[in-house]
Amino acid sequence: MECPHLGSSVCIAPASARFPQGSPSSWCCSVCRSNKSPWVCLTCSSVHCGRYVNGHAKKHYEDAQIPLTNHKKTEKQEKVQHTVCMDCSSYSTYWLAFITCLQTEAVTQSSYRCDDFVVNDTKLGLVQKVREHLQNLENSAFTADRHRKRKLLENSSLNSKLLKVNGSTTALCATGLRNLGNTCFMNAILQSLSNIQQFCCYFKELPAVELRNGKTAGRRTYHTRSQGDNNVSLVEEFRKTLCALWQGSQTAFSPESLFYVVWKIMPNFRNGASTVVTAIFGGILQNEVNCLICGTESRKFDPFLDLSLDIPSQFRNKRTKNQENGPMCTLRDCLRSFTDLEELDETELYMCHKCKKKQKSTKKFWIQKLPKVLCLHLKRFHWTEYLRNKVDTYVEFPLRDLDMKCYLLEPENSGPESCLYDLAAVVVHHGSGVGSGHYTAYATHEGRWFHFNDSTVTLTDEETVVKAKAYILFYVDRQAKYGSDKL
Repeated sequence: MECPHLGSSVCIAPASARFPQGSPSSWCCSVCRSNKSPWVCLTCSSVHCGRYVNGHAKKHYEDAQIPLTNHKKTEKQEKVQHTVCMDCSSYSTYWLAFITCLQTEAVTQSSYRCDDFVVNDTKLGLVQKVREHLQNLENSAFTADRHRKRKLLENSSLNSKLLKVNGSTTALCATGLRNLGNTCFMNAILQSLSNIQQFCCYFKELPAVELRNGKTAGRRTYHTRSQGDNNVSLVEEFRKTLCALWQGSQTAFSPESLFYVVWKIMPNFRNGASTVVTAIFGGILQNEVNCLICGTESRKFDPFLDLSLDIPSQFRNKRTKNQENGPMCTLRDCLRSFTDLEELDETELYMCHKCKKKQKSTKKFWIQKLPKVLCLHLKRFHWTEYLRNKVDTYVEFPLRDLDMKCYLLEPENSGPESCLYDLAAVVVHHGSGVGSGHYTAYATHEGRWFHFNDSTVTLTDEETVVKAKAYILFYVDRQAKYGSDKL
């Protein structure tokens, strides 16, 4: 197996090598005993913490180097060695390569030269076999832990992970998503989408793409991909992720394969072709501009997948739901601000085709067509010339009966319930920084509300949900919700 950047070969230990026991995600560094970001060396099976903790994986590499000797005074040499490391939580595999330059006077410190995903494998597929072995260890540890907890809970009267439905007790089958490093926003969006049945059912009902290599050929698995396969499929990885989230077979699922595919093929998604995404989330806006000098009216239709709503400035000092000073901001206030008639300022002068020059004008949005799933984005991050800050205002939003009829261009053509929406999911940003913080999601599944915080999934209630400072809201059209409007 060779590094694609430096071409140097590296030895990969077989999956039968002596790995530590227990859950790989809880393994500890053999030096400092830290269990944060454990990496396992695929050459010698030793576990060390990654470079984002104490960097003992780097130290392990340096200790394994063979120093160069007998170099000439004017000679400059490079000694490059590789260690292939696997993240014990996400099973992502990295080339961990360093370079040491030997000169006549001194030896420079080791530094990173190559730090990239491993996308190829040995001829015997050893990397994939190690990954599958670690996954089996993780699942075995989870099964043993679940069995132990079940025994402990037999004598317990209170269990937040068990629910009583129609007089019988049922286990919570929700699955969390592992954080791959600043992927909490992606996780929150995925959990939200997984609870919008009109959308996720389309993917979950697609036939599986069978793996073609080795012992896994023909098996329906939801946590691996064929390494080295250039024909990666975003739809397939998205389908596998959605299927894994409610199987109840593990506490947390790694979306590493989906993340890899998005990272690999995203440039291909630049056309405006009609897809299941546009069919479910797509709506149409009418943008109406009027010249204030001659009265000429210009109309343009714009497709949208979400609506980005400003929080009106008069509400930006109201931080919490129970704060007394002034009226409370509501989602209707934000929608009204978006659709109200607006006079454009001097920096947005409109080129009037009748006046043949830029003139003062007014602008107004109408919704010409509502989507099946309405995605509303509240603009919580505010930029000025000198300042970037977060708008931490609480915005009251309904769980049911969001009526969008008054924002329609032709409301008289809509049925009595065709414009009513019920909340399906809420994404929340925690923290005060624009470039930092954390994302979680609330979503409803089969009548119950859950809180998704990366790997952790907990039951919650409506009272908790309505107190959240929403960042993105997903509303489902009531007719589509009950199956009267099919794709």
